[in-house]
Amino acid sequence: MAATGESQPAKHQEVGHKSLLQSDALYQYILETSVYPREPEAMKELREVTAKHPWNLMTTSADEGQFLNLLLKLINAKNTMEIGVYTGYSLLSTALALPEDGKILALDINRDNYEIGLPIIEKAGVAHKIDFREGPALPLLDEMVDDVKFHGSFDFIFVDADKDNYLNYHKRLIDLVKIGGVIGYDNTLWNGSLVAPPDAPLRKYVRYYRDFVLELNKALAVDPRVEICQLPVGDGITLSRRIS
Repeated sequence: MAATGESQPAKHQEVGHKSLLQSDALYQYILETSVYPREPEAMKELREVTAKHPWNLMTTSADEGQFLNLLLKLINAKNTMEIGVYTGYSLLSTALALPEDGKILALDINRDNYEIGLPIIEKAGVAHKIDFREGPALPLLDEMVDDVKFHGSFDFIFVDADKDNYLNYHKRLIDLVKIGGVIGYDNTLWNGSLVAPPDAPLRKYVRYYRDFVLELNKALAVDPRVEICQLPVGDGITLSRRIS
């Protein structure tokens, strides 16, 4: 509480938000000036609910959610996929951006987390756009790759899941996204650890997944089928636009 007794916005490090900016004050400025005033009420509610979850660091940051929402509108996306849902903040951002008949195939191994956000998604009136499937994504992706009707059928795919399978996902998703469509890979700057020296004191999970993120980044950089742009939004997001 401030001295006036009014509640102040929570600092981003307290609610699981991620930023590569060196200044917390600058990031807070971005949130309070450009993000929070424009954040739909349903997304604000889901963000606040997710902040109370013990795994809240897994959530998409508010500024990245805003970025995804605008990107989807810019590319006129209609048929999308999301791998890694958690409580559904980025999923809700996507659903709100899509037209009324838009669709999202949402894949996650934990339905319980998704159901934390589901009542808010339903209240926002966009649950009908979501086809949630519980379980590992790779077996379903293999089935889709084997069925030619799914080839080139997705306008946008967002991946925020197990980093050790990112390259495996890319090998399959490149067939499923349309030419001109976009795949967004989240966490591609991985806590800034990619340029840390070998003896840097990193959390165990950060150190373990770092090599997989490095592997993906190297592969995307030389993949002639896509053009890419890596942005320091949230924990880093790489947009890969299929060109062949």
